[in-house]
Amino acid sequence: MGHRGIIRLAGMLLALLMVNSGWAAEPRLEPTEQERAQTLTLFHEPIVMLQAKFGRLDGAARVRIVKERVRQLQPEDLTHPVTVVSSTRLGQEAREFRIHDKHLLVLLEKDLEWLDELTLDQAAERVRLRLENVRIKVLELHSNAYLIKAAGKTVLVTLIFLVVVQLLRRGHLRARRWFANNLLQQKGLIPHQWRQVLGNLEIRVIGVFTLLVILLLTYGWLTYVLGLFPHTRVWSEQLGSSLLGLCSDILSGIIAAMPGLATVLVIFVLTKLFIRMLAVIFERIERGQFRVQGLHSETIGATRRLLSVVIWLFALTVAYPYLPGADSDAFKGVSVFFGLMVTLGSAGIMNHAMSGLVLIYSRALRPGDLVQIGEVEGVVTELSALSTKLVTRHDHEVTLPNAVVVGGKVTNLSRLSSDKGIALLTKVTIGYDTPWRQVHAMLELAARRCQLINQEEAPLVRQLNLQDWYVEYELQVRMKEGLLPGPVRTELHGHIQDVFNEFGVQIMSPNFVAQPEQAVLVPQENWYQAPAVPPAEVATGEKGKK
Repeated sequence: MGHRGIIRLAGMLLALLMVNSGWAAEPRLEPTEQERAQTLTLFHEPIVMLQAKFGRLDGAARVRIVKERVRQLQPEDLTHPVTVVSSTRLGQEAREFRIHDKHLLVLLEKDLEWLDELTLDQAAERVRLRLENVRIKVLELHSNAYLIKAAGKTVLVTLIFLVVVQLLRRGHLRARRWFANNLLQQKGLIPHQWRQVLGNLEIRVIGVFTLLVILLLTYGWLTYVLGLFPHTRVWSEQLGSSLLGLCSDILSGIIAAMPGLATVLVIFVLTKLFIRMLAVIFERIERGQFRVQGLHSETIGATRRLLSVVIWLFALTVAYPYLPGADSDAFKGVSVFFGLMVTLGSAGIMNHAMSGLVLIYSRALRPGDLVQIGEVEGVVTELSALSTKLVTRHDHEVTLPNAVVVGGKVTNLSRLSSDKGIALLTKVTIGYDTPWRQVHAMLELAARRCQLINQEEAPLVRQLNLQDWYVEYELQVRMKEGLLPGPVRTELHGHIQDVFNEFGVQIMSPNFVAQPEQAVLVPQENWYQAPAVPPAEVATGEKGKK
């Protein structure tokens, strides 16, 4: 390096002298204006903060004197290392920094703060290393051999980086094709029925993983390349320290969270074991091995679920303080959000949920029961916490909110049927000119002709009302097991009409308007007017032969 090169090098070193963020012997996070004025920075790197008075000179004046001494350095001075000499100045212990035996600056003991927890020698050594680092950077910046070597390393590392990225891209494409082929063949770790919701989850996971790897490689490549050149080395150090700081924070957070997570795990395991113990007890109660007053087979499932929810909520309440970040603003925001959701939806949901508990524990109905709720009649297929579902005789599913069920009239048609069969009721009105004993006999005869009625149980006829023009009779029969009222009622009504027509008795249901001159009957010879077909002809096929 020639004489002019050394002069340019010294001029650049002087130009890099600036006041920056607050450093004393050690860094300050939030420096004041005075601390900025007292801080010496070289090559974007804070060196020292001269805050003590030296005679009549304050810290800012001492910094200006150091800058003047740098201007007076000869070019060949930068080729020598920085040295430290112990001395005493104005009755204060000091450390002098020299380059090629030329005085550069003085570090006094009062420049240090007790918070730094450093001795004067320790602080002086750190300042010397910073000055030496800056001197080497300036020399490297004007060393053609070093710059050529750094450029070659940059090209080589960049080529390796591009090759690795290309290999990752090709591997990602091959993985996409492989998983897509498995998806067509319905193979993979995820069950096929879940694919409609999750889709090709493996491809998305591999895509995210590949992107993260490329981002990390880019970060490392950029950090390494910037560190090769003196002008950008400070950025490389900042990137490296940021990544190391992030990893350190994550690792520290994991280590700090381990005791809390261990406590949460213990609470979870104990809660799980307790719920399993309750499940065993409830299973034995359901089988009849145990008997507990107030618990019935209909309420075992609801009681088990209710206790499980209460126990898990209690466990979550106990474990919440031990969760990582439980005191953070994010957790507080989530708590406020869930509290708002519960407040807005609690009125309706809790009303239906409490109504569901009333239905379950009152044992008013259960799945499989034939019930009538208001005007809806059907078989109960589901009794959940919020609603009750029925299947009607029209094969329609009707969903009733539990609050509506509790607020209305519930008639359980099958609860007391036992082995007799479900009771089926129908009504007819017959005039006073027909003996009631004859009506009883005809209704009983019609019941005995039904194939869908349990003939082991005798039909029961009641006289409900004596109206102005007729008597209201009620017939009660028992259906065979497993039948719905619709088809049984249809068959029974047909036989009632046939029997009353056979004996010439007029049915006056549902309303009587005027007494006709002749009884309103259908003669037996007209029972099978076209297109109706007599049962005998249907069985033998004679109707088709004609």
